[in-house]
Amino acid sequence: MQKAISRVLLASASLAAILSATPGRAADGIELIGFGARQKAVAGADVADSVDAMSMSINPAGIVGMDRQYQFGISALLPDRGYEASGPLVVLAPGDVQSGRPIFPVPNSANASPIDAESAWGMVSYGNGGINTSYSMGNFKPPIYAPAFPLPGVASPLIGPSAGGPFGGGFAGIDYQQEFFSVVYAHKIGAVTLALAPTLAAQSLNIQGLKTLAPWSRDPYHLSDNGYDYSFGGGIRLGLQYEITKGLRFGLAGATPMFMSNFEKYAGAVGDHGKLDIPADVTAGFAYDLRPDITIMVDWKHIFYSAVPALGNPSGPIYPGSLGSFGGPGFGWRDTDAEAFGVEWRATKQLTLRAGYRHTSPMIGSQDVTLNVLAPALTVHHAAGGFKYELTKNSSIDFGAVYAFKNTLSGQENVPYVAFSYALPSPPYPVSSFPVVVQPHYGAGTNVTASLSGLELSLSYTYKFDPGDDSWIPNHF
Repeated sequence: MQKAISRVLLASASLAAILSATPGRAADGIELIGFGARQKAVAGADVADSVDAMSMSINPAGIVGMDRQYQFGISALLPDRGYEASGPLVVLAPGDVQSGRPIFPVPNSANASPIDAESAWGMVSYGNGGINTSYSMGNFKPPIYAPAFPLPGVASPLIGPSAGGPFGGGFAGIDYQQEFFSVVYAHKIGAVTLALAPTLAAQSLNIQGLKTLAPWSRDPYHLSDNGYDYSFGGGIRLGLQYEITKGLRFGLAGATPMFMSNFEKYAGAVGDHGKLDIPADVTAGFAYDLRPDITIMVDWKHIFYSAVPALGNPSGPIYPGSLGSFGGPGFGWRDTDAEAFGVEWRATKQLTLRAGYRHTSPMIGSQDVTLNVLAPALTVHHAAGGFKYELTKNSSIDFGAVYAFKNTLSGQENVPYVAFSYALPSPPYPVSSFPVVVQPHYGAGTNVTASLSGLELSLSYTYKFDPGDDSWIPNHF
């Protein structure tokens, strides 16, 4: 009886916890690998080697010594994600289920201006990934009834309603996006450049198709299908670059948490009453000019996901009213580390070629796979490449691509607490009801395998002003 009863439970709980996080595609969890085309082409390994205005998005200290310039670009994200599920499932529709919405854009822009030989300022804005998933009603999860009572004349109560779709709530999807804007000041003291970048952040969130999770939410009216909600806040980003010797440079950059306002419309889905801060991170690395025309780069990055309760809290056990509560279920994300290697070859005066590789440590355990089928943060191995081409002495274009190799994660379905009772006719029975309680558990005989691969394509345009040109609009290209 417990196996059959469990089929109802997780349909709700698993999804609400998902809403606490934002996994990406070619990314370190929810943080994209680089933001401009050059950063993507070297797999994000340029904390110690800044060459254009968008490098402020990784290390704000790199703009001292740059020509006055502006840069804008766009990245197209093409993720392929879904899941396969089998066994006596409770939460998910069985079979091979794939998410729609295969492409969405992320813009970026920056400008850098020298103040004097030792200092510069700039502004940079960029999107930081997010998720955009869409599960149709084509994969149907049937409603779940309690097992038949062993005595005649007793009806089985409905414990898992379904309106179609893979989670029983009809069309299911999450659209979560982040945007950052920083003002940067950098100053060089001898061989060391330091930078300060106060940063504003904005987030948007839209959740659909999860109303069947209402019994497990502290606030069922702010769980799903409430349209877009917005969160605002900010923090501080810092950077350092140090020229150790001629041709060898060290870079260090980091950000405090971005302290954000709550998602009020989804306070019953996102942990801590809708509080979803953006985690802190730190990056360090070296760049070495192997030859005058070749630079190699190595980076390491650490992201403190576990410090954000809505992301790092364990994903279970899940009890009625726990989703969205203080100290309640989170996403079970661990901190992640990423190591990157990049190389740049300035092949001709006009053409520069780039390549890179990035490895990201796994941040999700098999116990959390049910909660990650909507937005699996699973990618580990990434290959990158791209080029720069100078159109004129003032104008150039950059192209970068990152491919995230397919990675999977398997585990048993996570089933939350459920309680119900059979209504007994009286007489002949001495009691009017027979209560049943099923504690949170993992479904025996079930298997859920989430998967993710993806491709990112980025194109940027850079314009460098002539020395002494103080105009805001270029008068030639």
